[in-house]
Amino acid sequence: MAPNERRMKSVLVANRGEIAVRVIRTIQEMGMRAIAIYSELDRDALHVKLADEAWNAGAAPASESYLNQSRILQIAHESGAEAVHPGYGFLSENAKFAQAVADAGLIWVGPPASAIEAMGDKITSRRNAEAFGVPTVPGITEPVTSVEEVRKLAAEFGYPVAIKAAHGGGGKGLRVVKDEAGVEDGFEGARREADAYFGNPEVYVEKYLEKPRHVEGQILFDTHGKGVFLGERDCSVQRRHQKLIEETPSPGMTEKQRKALGKAALAAGRSCEYVNAGTVEFLMDKNGDFYFLEMNTRLQVEHTVTEMVTGIDLVEWQLRIARGEELSIGEVQPRGHAIEFRINAEDPYNNYLPSPGQVVEWDEPSGPGVRVDSWIKPETAVSQYYDNLMAKLVVWGSDRTAAINRGKRALREFKVRGVATTIPAHLAVLDHPDFLAGEHHTKWMEETVEVPETDIGSVPALPEEEAQTRRDITVEVGGRRFSVAYWAPETTGAGTVKRRRPQLSENRSSGSADGVIAAPMQGTIVKVHVKAGASVKAGDAICVLEAMKMENEVTTPEGGEIVDLRVEPGDTVASGQVIAIVK
Repeated sequence: MAPNERRMKSVLVANRGEIAVRVIRTIQEMGMRAIAIYSELDRDALHVKLADEAWNAGAAPASESYLNQSRILQIAHESGAEAVHPGYGFLSENAKFAQAVADAGLIWVGPPASAIEAMGDKITSRRNAEAFGVPTVPGITEPVTSVEEVRKLAAEFGYPVAIKAAHGGGGKGLRVVKDEAGVEDGFEGARREADAYFGNPEVYVEKYLEKPRHVEGQILFDTHGKGVFLGERDCSVQRRHQKLIEETPSPGMTEKQRKALGKAALAAGRSCEYVNAGTVEFLMDKNGDFYFLEMNTRLQVEHTVTEMVTGIDLVEWQLRIARGEELSIGEVQPRGHAIEFRINAEDPYNNYLPSPGQVVEWDEPSGPGVRVDSWIKPETAVSQYYDNLMAKLVVWGSDRTAAINRGKRALREFKVRGVATTIPAHLAVLDHPDFLAGEHHTKWMEETVEVPETDIGSVPALPEEEAQTRRDITVEVGGRRFSVAYWAPETTGAGTVKRRRPQLSENRSSGSADGVIAAPMQGTIVKVHVKAGASVKAGDAICVLEAMKMENEVTTPEGGEIVDLRVEPGDTVASGQVIAIVK
């Protein structure tokens, strides 16, 4: 071990799902001990079984487990962990947690807290980027605090404008306002969602670029000041500002544009004294000019495509950099083309509504040039409490055409029953002439792509499952007393209780012919737009339902008077539960 390197033989993975599985595997390949955490809901999850040891972090809600900073640090101490890898999501971009890990004498596998803070604040990040010569979208670098401020700025920039969370990303806390009539709802909605997801309601305003491409640069910086650009990824296939398909290289990008983007990405990293793996996101307009969007101070979901064309394990380099090693990567020459498909538990035939439930069948594709990062197996329950990403299907080909053809084959080979998935949507994209020609943009999928009916990704009725209840017993091992929790079928005097899982509805509206408006999925009511006694028209929004980290508007299929309103903000509702009745 070199004098400037730190000891690292055990790493706690502060995450769940496919990214926890992904990180655990590299930790073990490097000869280190992988320590998992889990919520009570995830006690039998794949990442728990693969880890060398696993610790209960708390109850199912993320706030009580995967976001429970004090509990995670306690586990790190008790398990003897020397480092913490946060994955992505949850605490990965939380500067206070990164600093708390460092203050506890542990190695944080990521950038310093100062860099997370600088780039986590979208306003500060814009200022830093501009100071280092990185082009930015026309906008302001101060938070807006009123509807009137937004109106004045929109008049200056011209509609449409984007109202964006200052302390987050990933499409959360983002509202696009097309005209003056939408300013108030856009401002309130962006602030509400920003506060819910990032704990800070601050928002700012910038010009909204129409039909841009979303292109991002992957960078690595070591602790010795060396940085390297590992190529770009095109993430323009999106819905609800969430990426669905990512690929590298970006179709149609010239070598001159690529070098300019790489230079800008490294400059953005240097603007905040960045260390470790990071991604700088840009919007590229129809003229080929690109503008700084934000920097993600963590590993990206789509890091896989970069790995496929470069042969570089980004998680391995995250760990090597964290323990003080120097980068030994020179200029990278990508080989071939790679595409990632996010297999989400969403229904593409029902406005991509989240579809939590139990997986009945799960059969992953394989073969040459195919990689699947997942955490699912038959009988896995996809919960409303967490993100709906089930797996990432990644394919490689000698060129873009070969990668697309391989993607079609692998998607058709992917068999999932029990929950709706995005697989039919992926196939529709791959068959579309705009995508084949590389002429798509960030709004293209929502505006253009229609998903044809197919038996791929069909959703059958789900089987009965035994209701489980927690039991506690006391045991002694080697004379030491332990309290042990276990889960067993609920029983009554008549025997075991069986619960029937509801079938996923084929009805794609939020209501029925008798005026009953029901919840399309389980989730939490975050806003109610109407009051009892109010008159509504067909298509009017009744409330906003949050499920699996997504906000969904529940609308009425017919007009009339709201004679019964049964929810208020904060209520938790089950799929099919009555929300309101319209007469």
